[in-house]
Amino acid sequence: MTRSPTVAQTATPPTLTRHAADTARLAAPLAIAQLSQMAMGVTDTVLLGSLGPDALAAGGLGANLFFVVVTLLQGMLTSVSISVAHARGASNDSDVPRIYWTGFVLALLLSVPAFALLSFAAPLLAAFGEPQPLAQHVGEYAAVLRWGAPASLVGVGLMRSFLPAIGAARRLLGVSIGSVFVNAFLNYGLIHGAYGLPRLGFLGSAAATAITIWLTTLVLMLLLHLRPRFRHFVAARRPTMPLMGELFGLGWPVAITYGVEAMLFLVTGLLVGLLGESQLAAHQIALNVASVSFMVPLSIGQAANVRVGYWAGAGQPLAARHAGFVALALGVGFMSLSGLVMIAAPHWIVGLYLHLDDPANAPTVALAATLLSVAALFQIVDGVQTVGSGCLRGLKDTRIPMVAATIGYWGIGFPTGYVLAFRFGLGAPGLWWGLAAGLASVALLMTLRFHRLSGRRPDGARAAQ
Repeated sequence: MTRSPTVAQTATPPTLTRHAADTARLAAPLAIAQLSQMAMGVTDTVLLGSLGPDALAAGGLGANLFFVVVTLLQGMLTSVSISVAHARGASNDSDVPRIYWTGFVLALLLSVPAFALLSFAAPLLAAFGEPQPLAQHVGEYAAVLRWGAPASLVGVGLMRSFLPAIGAARRLLGVSIGSVFVNAFLNYGLIHGAYGLPRLGFLGSAAATAITIWLTTLVLMLLLHLRPRFRHFVAARRPTMPLMGELFGLGWPVAITYGVEAMLFLVTGLLVGLLGESQLAAHQIALNVASVSFMVPLSIGQAANVRVGYWAGAGQPLAARHAGFVALALGVGFMSLSGLVMIAAPHWIVGLYLHLDDPANAPTVALAATLLSVAALFQIVDGVQTVGSGCLRGLKDTRIPMVAATIGYWGIGFPTGYVLAFRFGLGAPGLWWGLAAGLASVALLMTLRFHRLSGRRPDGARAAQ
């Protein structure tokens, strides 16, 4: 029996302007959620700093370890967004609850290795040669923070993938902003014993972050399950092993892609550290600025994942193609504006981190301004590669992008940066030009692959251009 066309299959494809508006509307709450998470990290750092450099070092390293571990595992849960978008595009809303509950079980299973890894933070750091007191304190911090791993994978990993795919991204807005204030309140109270809370010192920051993550997750789940408009998307359904295998198969290459990129930046930072404290400080400033602006194209990429997936699921390849290229244009546009700011006012930006009138800061200020000029180009290609990756995920293409990212980052970016920095004596700027080269190659590969895949009909024929 021939199936009748779905609503999405017979709908008139959106105009480019409508694509842009819909993508921006979907990306905005995601960007705010990402920036809110960064704000929580800044709050932790500032309040830990009041306890001295030892507490700041242990807490900062423990928090970084936690977020690296859970972020890599959260990459596997992007498959939930892909699958839901395709199901909704095909008007198979009845499949969505099963995807949700299977993803929920997958998130809980992924929390097990996260919890285990964080439990062995101290011996792992000691094995890498970290001083014993620091390794011990980081281990204590991670031992508290590890209890937030299940909530982080469900609340951040699953919910941030699922809510945009069902048109509920706005639920993230108030909850994300509120979490920043809750985290600050609990951090101060548990660190210093204020507001009648117990005084836990630097471990209070870990407890506050874990509690905040749990509260955020519970609130998001309540908003999802109790809101009549979305309740049918989470109706009770039994998870299935075949679907879990499908979600895992789509998601693990994304996690690897996140990992190879994160390792590139980590190793680059370690190499900059060999060049001296001044160059490392300049590197940290420029990287922090670039990281903040990167949250916007990252969110556009997540929105493109949903938009491209929806139209691909609907059997409208031209609409999926337009959704992807409009998202790429939005990413390039924002990052171009961000880059212009870095070129036009580098010293003003550096002045947010250092006193410009202090002669001792002059070398760091000059180098940070130079790195920001490199970051202006860095920004554009970084935006293209992350949005392009999101577009390809919308087409359920995750393994080839993983290979492309590995080749671009480690086959092109790392060798280029190393040679420029240490063979040609360019120092930190050489390493940054290597990062730019790696990101540019990945951006080119992602864009070309999306151009090729999105130009095909589901049966393999070329789509009308």
